[in-house]
Amino acid sequence: MESTNTSSSSSSSPSRYESQKRRDWDTFGQYLRNNKPPLSFPTFNPSHVLEFLHYLDQFGKTKIHIQTCPYFGITNPPTACPCPFRQAWGSLDALVGRLRAAYDEHGGNPEINPFGAPEVRRFLREVRDFQARSRGISYEKKRKRPKKQQLQNQEDQHQEP
Repeated sequence: MESTNTSSSSSSSPSRYESQKRRDWDTFGQYLRNNKPPLSFPTFNPSHVLEFLHYLDQFGKTKIHIQTCPYFGITNPPTACPCPFRQAWGSLDALVGRLRAAYDEHGGNPEINPFGAPEVRRFLREVRDFQARSRGISYEKKRKRPKKQQLQNQEDQHQEP
């Protein structure tokens, strides 16, 4: 019977997540170097992160209907339309999470991590909401279920005369 040792296999080849994180960090670094003027690691800010996310939209594969499109808000449109393809919100959210972790690992100050800035979180929330409306998908927040103790207390209060 052969057992697998996860520590030796992970040291020989990085996990899929680690590989994606390194690739994403390299892509972002290339984007900064191609900027006019080029930017370095300590000089970029949340506005550069937002520019990068907008730049990535040109490579998106998710059809996002514009508000004037007759299929705006329809989940499965019957025919094609000229609306643009964009990066899906989930892909952007995962990318920002990986870049946020990579920033910390590359010596960035976690307290001023541009990938976790309020502007970036707001942008992601707006993208999620617009894409949901555009594609007729609901991302309603789930209500928290009360804890057992709270339920028991409520039941006890209702049973007293």
